[in-house]
Amino acid sequence: MATGQVLFQRFYCKKSLAKFDVKIVAASCVWLASKLEENPKKARQVIIVFHRMECRRENLPLEHLDMYAKKFSELKVELSRTERHILKEMGFVCHVEHPHKFISNYLATLETPPELRQEAWNLANDSLRTTLCVRFRSEVVACGVVYAAARRFQVPLPENPPWWKAFDADKSSIDEVCRVLAHLYSLPKAQYISVCKDGKPFTFSSRSGNSQGQSATKDLLPGAGEAVDTKCTAGSANNDLKDGMVTTPHEKATDSKKSGTESNSQPIVGDSSYERSKVGDRERESDREKERGRERDRGRSHRGRDSDRDSDRERDKLKDRSHHRSRDRLKDSGGHSDKSRHHSSRDRDYRDSSKDRRRHH
Repeated sequence: MATGQVLFQRFYCKKSLAKFDVKIVAASCVWLASKLEENPKKARQVIIVFHRMECRRENLPLEHLDMYAKKFSELKVELSRTERHILKEMGFVCHVEHPHKFISNYLATLETPPELRQEAWNLANDSLRTTLCVRFRSEVVACGVVYAAARRFQVPLPENPPWWKAFDADKSSIDEVCRVLAHLYSLPKAQYISVCKDGKPFTFSSRSGNSQGQSATKDLLPGAGEAVDTKCTAGSANNDLKDGMVTTPHEKATDSKKSGTESNSQPIVGDSSYERSKVGDRERESDREKERGRERDRGRSHRGRDSDRDSDRERDKLKDRSHHRSRDRLKDSGGHSDKSRHHSSRDRDYRDSSKDRRRHH
């Protein structure tokens, strides 16, 4: 707990509360502190605890947390992402030294009564709600809580020589620690104020979304000096009157947008319509898988047909080539026969002419 609070204070010394949600950062600091103190916890356990605390804080029914919901997976991713931001800002230097380990030694050295030890321990725990852990060293904070506890129980401490010099502290720092603690106890009970733009609550119920929407609409209501458009018909006036409040068209548009986004982003666990939608989504996924399998089979059949067509085309080409080759051969053989016939007729004429010449001679 103490390590997580110190990490929390260190992180917000560098980062803005408007950019990083306090609840997510607190959960991430607890998760990281469990690892640093060699008592690691799972992210699921941290989310369950913070979800239960959030339901109690907002007076919501304690519902079972669905591990397979989309909101749970988003919170888990956001938890690990915020942890990376914390480690990056600290440069992975997460060593924490608490004032608690000095309190017992200091009180034993000063020989104070035992009830003073518990009071100083409680003050050291409460000091973690302030910025003392990042402003002063652990020894100075321990001396401050010991001094405050001694003043409360009216226990005298040695001042000649001053006791705080033996513990490496100065009087001005001790006075500042006591002043900060006194101011802390003078404050009223802390109330959560949402200042983060992208805040994601840990609750899964729809009441938290409705309460946030109502608070947002209250902020959008016009002030006393602002003008309100009162030009509307009787029917629209009757529709706009809800619970004694008149809403402007701008407010109705913003309310409808917010209700639409909230209904899409925050499913209600245990609702029958939500379960039906989940079953329908599963059936759609199965149908999509079947369609993909059919498309694959069709692709394979088309590929087989294309390969058959290509083989048929190759065969036709081979046949045409063989046919053309046979035609060429026939032509060549026909030309040779004609030439031979021509040569044979010439030989015959030459023989006949030679015979006639002999007869004449």
